Amino acid sequence: MQTLLILTFVIGYLAIAFEHTIHLNKTATALIAGVLCWTIYILFDHEPAKVGEELSHHLGSVSEILFFLLGAMTIVELIDSHYGFKIITDKITSKNKVTLLWIISLITFFLSAALDNLTTAIVMVSVLRKLIRDKETRMFFAGIVIIAANAGGAWSPIGDVTTTMLWIGGQITATAIIKGLLIPSLVSLFVPLIYLSFTMKGNIQSVSSSSKIQSEESIFLARKHSMIMLATGLGMLLFVPIFKTITHLPPYMGVLLGLGIVWVVSEILHHGRDDAEKKPFSVAHALSKIDSSSILFFLGILLAIGSLEATHLLTGLATWMDSSIGNQDVIVFAIGLASAVIDNVPLVAASMGMYDLANFPTDSKLWEFMAYCAGTGGSILIIGSASGVAVMGMEKIDFMWYLKKISLLAFVGYLAGAITYLILF
Repeated sequence: MQTLLILTFVIGYLAIAFEHTIHLNKTATALIAGVLCWTIYILFDHEPAKVGEELSHHLGSVSEILFFLLGAMTIVELIDSHYGFKIITDKITSKNKVTLLWIISLITFFLSAALDNLTTAIVMVSVLRKLIRDKETRMFFAGIVIIAANAGGAWSPIGDVTTTMLWIGGQITATAIIKGLLIPSLVSLFVPLIYLSFTMKGNIQSVSSSSKIQSEESIFLARKHSMIMLATGLGMLLFVPIFKTITHLPPYMGVLLGLGIVWVVSEILHHGRDDAEKKPFSVAHALSKIDSSSILFFLGILLAIGSLEATHLLTGLATWMDSSIGNQDVIVFAIGLASAVIDNVPLVAASMGMYDLANFPTDSKLWEFMAYCAGTGGSILIIGSASGVAVMGMEKIDFMWYLKKISLLAFVGYLAGAITYLILF
């Protein structure tokens, strides 16, 4: 059974990793792999009732992550539909390349901590299109946005899916992850920026004013509505860790409460308008825009990982790695490098199954360092993170172009941040 289970998982994993080569959507592959893994387990096990109970247990844990993502993504879409992020982008006026690079990077870094790295990368690339006309320059800035978004998401419990998984799973706490990873994450961004400050010269070519004409909805919508939705949405997302600390309820409860409040505020702002006018700003419209495919991908891959955990294969892998490599820091550092090639979500999910909380309690060095490495290691290749794949599609960035122009900067930053963390802790 175990051999067949591993073979099924590996084939599914490879199909996910080479999605763009074989032209099969990774969500479909993940769903098939997840169901097949549990099918193999229950068919070869002599206690199907026990397998059913284990599946229900794992599905409960997975559902917490999915409901959290669903709520957070809907809040972000509501902010965006009310042009809340435009308040931030309108403040960016610098034409100097180095100055603009620092401004964009710092905004991306802190915004991704409050939202998530995928959403922030999409928002900031949209901003770059309004600021930079030259395609090559805009692609380079977009590459740095990937580094900044992943670095910013690593130190926040709601900034990256992998960090959120560790937080919901009880491996880390919000306060500890912020204290432990803020400085290393900043270092991973600052090292490339400092280098570029000495090598990058000149000013950007601005986009012509004709391309900045606002849509009718933007003109129609009062600016104060945008500010209210931006403040309410970000406030609710930032309140989630506080809510968990006070109530000890799971994070998805906090984000669902936040979604409800943002929903009510949106309804109040548009009270009196007819349904046609309210539709672009409604929660129903926001739900239609969220990336449902990503949520189903997480469902499939986490179910597949759950089957490996239930059959104790991950525990055996952890024992083998400990005996073969020995040094825990080297193992985690290698996991970070692997996340540049393989999606970091299944890597972290597998790691959570490999190491239990009994031996590595909440806020252990293992979990914090893993959050950093898995979060920032994906920047080394453009296919290594959700934000990278999104930017790749938006700006049509070639894999080899990113490898030549950005990968070394990302690796040096990753290495500097990892060394910083190991020195501090």
